[in-house]
Amino acid sequence: MAKTNHTSTSIYSFSARALNGEEISFERYRGRALLIVNTASECGFTPQYKGLQALYQQYAARGLEVLGFPCNQFGKQEPGDAAQIGSFCEKNFGVSFQLFEKIEVNGANTHPLFKYLKTEAPGLLGFDRIKWNFTKFLVDRDGKVLKRYGPPTKPDEIAVDIEKVL
Repeated sequence: MAKTNHTSTSIYSFSARALNGEEISFERYRGRALLIVNTASECGFTPQYKGLQALYQQYAARGLEVLGFPCNQFGKQEPGDAAQIGSFCEKNFGVSFQLFEKIEVNGANTHPLFKYLKTEAPGLLGFDRIKWNFTKFLVDRDGKVLKRYGPPTKPDEIAVDIEKVL
């Protein structure tokens, strides 16, 4: 596992398992801007999938990747398995950006990527805990974590910041 010590770790040292079971190295995303989001299918913020897909369609050709990480830690709002999650997202929101297997973003079993993201971009008052589904992290083309956005921040509100990094 990668250390969370940011002097020896970069976003490109992580990997995660896609919904189809493929292990994806983040090295694949070198030189691209990333919007990394913890998602859920039964959340009040779930309609944000539509906005995330719109950002992906608008900016993918210019270098943006949207990466969705389903998480069941908040109100058990992501109960499905990988096939159900993929089907739901595609059918209801036309999601074509990369979705990964369900992970944990808080606690003892936090995925190493999210440990890193929380260290690099703490929340309000310096808290590192993810508060709820659809917390978003913007990473520039050099792999630097620039900003954390809370769940209520709609994807289209992030477009200005995405423009700056592309």
